[in-house]
Amino acid sequence: MGIHIIKMPDIGEGIAEVELVAWYVKVGDRVAEDQILADVMTDKATVEIPSSVAGKVLALGGVVGQVMAVGSEVIRIEVEGTGNLKAETTQEASTTAAATGAAVPLAPAPTKETVAAPVALVPPAPPTPPATQPLPDARRASVPAGALVRAPGDKPVASPAVRRQAWDLGIELQFVPGSGTAGRITHEDLLAYAARATQPQSAGLVDPRYAPRLDEQTIPVIGLRRKIAQKMQEAKRRIPHFTYVEEVDMTELETLRARLNALHGKARGRLTVLPFLVRAVVLAVREHPQINARYDDDAAVLTRSGAVHLGLATQTEGGLMVPVLRHAETLDLWACAAEVVRLAEAARGGKATRDELSGSTITITSLGALGGIVSTPVINHPEVAIVGINRMVERPMIRNGAVVARQMMNLSSSFDHRVVDGMHAAEFVQLIRGYLECPATLFVE
Repeated sequence: MGIHIIKMPDIGEGIAEVELVAWYVKVGDRVAEDQILADVMTDKATVEIPSSVAGKVLALGGVVGQVMAVGSEVIRIEVEGTGNLKAETTQEASTTAAATGAAVPLAPAPTKETVAAPVALVPPAPPTPPATQPLPDARRASVPAGALVRAPGDKPVASPAVRRQAWDLGIELQFVPGSGTAGRITHEDLLAYAARATQPQSAGLVDPRYAPRLDEQTIPVIGLRRKIAQKMQEAKRRIPHFTYVEEVDMTELETLRARLNALHGKARGRLTVLPFLVRAVVLAVREHPQINARYDDDAAVLTRSGAVHLGLATQTEGGLMVPVLRHAETLDLWACAAEVVRLAEAARGGKATRDELSGSTITITSLGALGGIVSTPVINHPEVAIVGINRMVERPMIRNGAVVARQMMNLSSSFDHRVVDGMHAAEFVQLIRGYLECPATLFVE
């Protein structure tokens, strides 16, 4: 029998490290050739790591959430034959183990509840220091019948630690009897008081809706959530944002959209507002090419793009992803709508490729379905602009001296003030507004 080591493959050009986001095997499992062992993530794209051999898992090279370098050890598998572990390395380890009486160190098998985060070749986290755990149902606002009430100005005697515990429990020390010297309140007095507070009182039960919540969760920020956090932090740290908000009368566009859906919806698919906005952005950036661009602030170089590769901010179960609608300038309304649906399904299903998640030149984000009249979207670094859609609502507006009902929607757009002047940003948004308010101009060139 031999040992076969599978190392982290070179996933793509320029990728030096990846994050381990899932294990599908544990120590002791038997695996087949081409079986998926783990998932790793790089730049929001998830990549599967298959097994190149069949055998038994001996050790896992990392835990979920660990960042691993390309070329580092992923897993050790016991195989028939010699494997790929150098004979001298194996011999040296065996000799050392025999001399010391110790076994060759391998990751212990995780329990079935922790297959996703096995114990591996990394040091364990330090233990959490013990803390006094309060009773879970202690009542903050209620005073049990017969509880001690001190006279005004008669301060309770308690140590700083007891006062801190009382604060955490939401207990007013004024009502707690003390059993210590000179009436000093102890930790035991607090817990006893809390226990009495949970019992039914003669005046009736304490309303559980107003009980203090003392539970808490510790959730590691890993995988896609970590990538999002890093991306947002980088964008806000490096880009001086400014946001420009304008309202748009969508009445005419909504009339056109309803008409097109009635005529062609069954055969060609239904249209949402998004394909119209995509077309408006495509036309607007022709007059403002500095907005359809990527800014390398390290090299101080702004790269304007003739192609419009539109990032589409998409919410998934794992968090925000931005699949890219490539060459939006070449798509008609229905081709655009179909590609938007395809990209959204790929992102939400975890099937989007690396190419589909990179290379955007400007981004659209929409919170309209969730309501809200204004937002301040964060620019997708290294782009220099993002266009945000807010909710559409029917409002009374004055047209030709008369009050009429109109479909109104706000656009909230953010720009990189280093390379986009306020005047140009306003002109860009006003161009989009003009196209949307007179939708025939979207198709007349």
